[in-house]
Amino acid sequence: MPLPQSHPALVVRSVRIPDPGDLVSLIPADAEAPVCWLREGDGFVGWGTATAIQTQGTSRFADAEQWWRGIVKDAVVRSQVDLPGSGLIAVGSFAFAAASEAGGVLHVPATVVGRQHGVAWITTVSTAADLSGAAPLEASECPDAPTISEVGNGALSGSEWMAAVGTAVERIQSGALDKVVMARDVVVRSETPIDPRYLLRNLSDSYPNTWTYSVDGLIGATPEMLLRRQKGLVTSRVLAGTIRRTGDDEHDLALAGSLARSSKDLEEHEYAVRSVADALSPHCSSMNVPESPFVLHLPNVMHLATDVAGVLHEDVSSLSLAASLHPSAAVCGTPTLAARDLIAELELMDRGRYAGPVGWLDAAGDGEWGIALRCGELETPSQMRLFAGCGIVAGSEPESELGESDAKLVPMRQALGCGPS
Repeated sequence: MPLPQSHPALVVRSVRIPDPGDLVSLIPADAEAPVCWLREGDGFVGWGTATAIQTQGTSRFADAEQWWRGIVKDAVVRSQVDLPGSGLIAVGSFAFAAASEAGGVLHVPATVVGRQHGVAWITTVSTAADLSGAAPLEASECPDAPTISEVGNGALSGSEWMAAVGTAVERIQSGALDKVVMARDVVVRSETPIDPRYLLRNLSDSYPNTWTYSVDGLIGATPEMLLRRQKGLVTSRVLAGTIRRTGDDEHDLALAGSLARSSKDLEEHEYAVRSVADALSPHCSSMNVPESPFVLHLPNVMHLATDVAGVLHEDVSSLSLAASLHPSAAVCGTPTLAARDLIAELELMDRGRYAGPVGWLDAAGDGEWGIALRCGELETPSQMRLFAGCGIVAGSEPESELGESDAKLVPMRQALGCGPS
């Protein structure tokens, strides 16, 4: 997707419609550039591209922001709906590392169907020269499951990754840094094309309390909201510290208690919360940072979680806030530069857009940006690379961290139909 030298003036219409039911089922089988942002059935899906930009390097966020301001300035918007995700929006995802060839992408879908608080709408986006409008909405047939032929190692095997984690622990114990997040990848190959709609339906059904997303071939269900900006307020959900669920409710309750008391996990969580609060504070007139985390229960794991909130004192967009928060200690480490260098040395892979911001913003700058976790990237129509990462501190044990990473791969493996490891 080339960097455009100019952009078309867009005509945007959002109109209310009867509740269409399952939003994922509305994505056409032959949809170009399908997008998704859903939680507990609400949010939006979209397809087609009215206009888009791809950015690179350290300026990937700033270049996308500048481009978006131009789009907003020249657009004509007519909306019957005033709800998050209605009107003119852009969806995007950005690489974890500035050096990654994945860069950043921000694109305006040609058609968006959304629902919030029992109100549904359709948005159509066209240029002034093309005012043909949207085709009638029809639910598509259930997509076929992929025929998985292989689940193989990515950059490192399990034993090689544990050795890398052991090296990271030694560096931390030597005082070189406090925390580093080590990620690993696995490659899933299929004999048949992997239909994004099949994954989105499985993820949204199995993990309704997370944000199910699809942007530019990056598909996942993240439990971590990097930030939400809405009418002058900014909130961020920080997750760090994880334990795998067993399926036995009584045992899991005991595990939740041990997680809440774990000095190793509390230390990891404190670094993550502090990094988010420090990044948001320059933009806020007041902030609320809880002293203690709560335990977030998901179907496969439990996390220590803290919701940070602030009142913005300046007109800064959600995308700019995401740029200032990235990378947080929850996906990189502390200190940031030392952790980045160690990640580049030990992971031996390009994370691409894994662990980068993924989400959307509107014409006013409001929006939601999650961290691209519990995800996979479609490298070809029949091959997908899955990612998982673990926060490493002085008390981390490589074998336990490998087990935690396997637990974090479960959502995508189940969605693909190749089961947990």
